[in-house]
Amino acid sequence: MYGISTFCLHQHPLAHALEELSSRTNLVEIMDDGPHHIESTDLLESFPFRYTFHAPSRGVNIASLLEPIRRASVEVIGNCFDVAGEVGASVVIHPGYFAWEQEREPALRQMERSIRELAQRASEGGVTFYIENMGNWNYFFLRDPSELGIIDGVGLALDVGHAHLNHCLPGFLEASISHVHIHDNDGSEDSHLPVGRGTIDFLPVLRAIRRDNAVPVIEVATLEGTDESIRALDRLQE
Repeated sequence: MYGISTFCLHQHPLAHALEELSSRTNLVEIMDDGPHHIESTDLLESFPFRYTFHAPSRGVNIASLLEPIRRASVEVIGNCFDVAGEVGASVVIHPGYFAWEQEREPALRQMERSIRELAQRASEGGVTFYIENMGNWNYFFLRDPSELGIIDGVGLALDVGHAHLNHCLPGFLEASISHVHIHDNDGSEDSHLPVGRGTIDFLPVLRAIRRDNAVPVIEVATLEGTDESIRALDRLQE
């Protein structure tokens, strides 16, 4: 069975999203951002799910050269680790980004520092975290498999759609994968389409998931698209 991200119901309250997903999966990834940002496990404990978390990403940058922002970003993600740890959930985080091309190397050092601090925080809380590859957005780290070394031994959360946008999905599939975000696109924008509506070949993806016993999570933009994706993936495995 596939996990499902609450991203498909992000326009609704989290309680509604969990209720809708309860008949579809036993593993939910909480999009811990915007309307689904949580600071307590009370709601989560009222459902029988296993959970993963996608840490806040829109307002943080673990590679920021502005040290107060870098420290605050680590703290925000660390707080997510604390909540996730209460329900035994792993956490997916985004790598950082640099604002100017000339700042790439010092930003990389800042990100490496943040990863070390987050690894310590995760260890103290008994939490496992993974770092997600990014889409075709300028100045983000980890857009290409050649950069896998910068995550310093942390597991990879492979975002299939992001890798396809950067025309390097086969290279990422050769790496060891811990967690997978499943959605489709046509190679031009990060549209989070249902599986089969874009141009991604999901057979190699499914083989890599089985090879590494990775956790597959459907991260499609709509609930209807999520259902469509489950049917498409099931057909591919027949």
